[in-house]
Amino acid sequence: MADMTPEQFQKAQLRGEARLRGPLAESAHYDAGRGRLIVRLVSGVEIGFPPALAEGLEHATAADLAVIEVDACGLGIHVPALDADLYVPALLKGVLGSEQWMAARMGAKGGRATSAAKAAAVRENGRKGGRPRKAAAG
Repeated sequence: MADMTPEQFQKAQLRGEARLRGPLAESAHYDAGRGRLIVRLVSGVEIGFPPALAEGLEHATAADLAVIEVDACGLGIHVPALDADLYVPALLKGVLGSEQWMAARMGAKGGRATSAAKAAAVRENGRKGGRPRKAAAG
């Protein structure tokens, strides 16, 4: 790895300081009664979400969520039983996993979506013998 210039170091230091001024977690726990992972920020704001919505926690049990740690800076949440990590600033943006993981979840959700227009298109395709076959590459 190449050495950093003083200017690069100063920019990196400023980015780090800015992150530490952002939303930081103070504590986190699983509320079994509500079925939600609750993250309390240093500002007093609490956010909660079903663990099944977060990457790495999809199949978590209450026992898996008995211990939830906040990293020393407050930027991360760690679930030791599952070796799962969540990034607090991303949670506040509704990002509950990696870009690839989120895209796969959205794709699955879109495939299940129903509407009157979609139902009508399916019926029309059915009258025509179903979805047209793709032409064979030749």
